[in-house]
Amino acid sequence: MAKLKITLKKSVIGSDDTVRDTVKSLGLKKTYQSVIHEDTPALRGKIRKVEHLLAVEEVAQ
Repeated sequence: MAKLKITLKKSVIGSDDTVRDTVKSLGLKKTYQSVIHEDTPALRGKIRKVEHLLAVEEVAQ
């Protein structure tokens, strides 16, 4: 399976609670923090919901 590096590029200040909860469920707490996750359909759905705040890139294994 592929892995994705997800970086929080913009703050969640001013966002509604569902956006904040989604960012938190991705494991992101601070701006410019990065996490690596396995690429799954559930993860893609979370990314799509908050893609305006994130930078996503594929990581070579």
